[in-house]
Amino acid sequence: MSPSTPVEEQVAKQVAARPGSGALARARRRSLLLAAGAAVLLVLMTGLALSTGQVRIPLPDALRALFGFGADGDVLVVREFRAPRVLSALIAGAGLAVAGSLLQRLFRNPLASPDVIGVTGGASFGAVLLLATGAPQALTPLAALGGGLLAAALLGAFAWRSRMAVTRLVLVGLAVQAGLAAAVNLMIVRFPAELAGQALQWTTGSLYGRTWPEVWAAGGAIAVAVAAVFLLNRRVAVLDLGDDSAGGLGLDPHRNRLGLLLLAVVLASLAAALTGPVAFVALAVPHLTRLLAGPPTPATLALTALTGSLLLLAADHLVLHVLPVHGLPVGAVTATLGAPWLLVLMIRQGRLPQRSS
Repeated sequence: MSPSTPVEEQVAKQVAARPGSGALARARRRSLLLAAGAAVLLVLMTGLALSTGQVRIPLPDALRALFGFGADGDVLVVREFRAPRVLSALIAGAGLAVAGSLLQRLFRNPLASPDVIGVTGGASFGAVLLLATGAPQALTPLAALGGGLLAAALLGAFAWRSRMAVTRLVLVGLAVQAGLAAAVNLMIVRFPAELAGQALQWTTGSLYGRTWPEVWAAGGAIAVAVAAVFLLNRRVAVLDLGDDSAGGLGLDPHRNRLGLLLLAVVLASLAAALTGPVAFVALAVPHLTRLLAGPPTPATLALTALTGSLLLLAADHLVLHVLPVHGLPVGAVTATLGAPWLLVLMIRQGRLPQRSS
């Protein structure tokens, strides 16, 4: 185990000296219990998703087929059709939720998410632009990743040059998102009819047609990015103390916030490259976690990732097996659930006293 840095030691001493350390310990235990419960629910939901469909497979047979054992038909259905879709939901849900949690802490704004600061608009722009050029559809996730990074570059350029306050960065993100969304709509209108349907389905977010190479590539990259967020959690905790306190502890708040911002955007872009711009998972899940588990800790970050996976997998199950509309993209379900949540958050935010950055 690597030795702690002086900054980490000072933060740990400050936390230990707080009068509410006992309450903090209880909150951590509650977070661990909730994370364990979410993990159990996630295992059960995964088993249900693998065994349910037009071809119903008993759960024990579906689990054996996942590892290549059992009837050839069961193995084909589970490994080639259901498992890539299920794993895509698990991976992308965790990535979006962790990215949203990190962005909300960095911006000190409960409305900050990849949907707001332009990342999903960038991912849509990259994917639709690729479809417009007639390139192979297999390259769509890569183009989406490039578009998300383009949005990050635009946001980072404004932040780095002007050193603007975090509250204004949200406004810049809204402008980037609106501009990229307008460009996407213009391209879809000019598309031939057969391409417009593909583009429109992708821009709402969909888990349809995922393949093992896409799952392994995106899953590995998202796992590395999530691990980096956990490793840098102490640095985020220092920034939570405020820029003056962070500077006093030896951190450059602007440089570190920009680096963490780029990490969050890359994580959200990777998730969008796998599933398309699924709306509101990154916005709603961190709020739900704070509501249940309290202040941010490594345990609540793990709970956030598990809850994001569970929410996206459950939404996809609704699309496939509960709702009567055939071919409905999963992003339509998350948007329907998330729009009232966003309205409630905006009303609550308007009632709260405004804090200066």
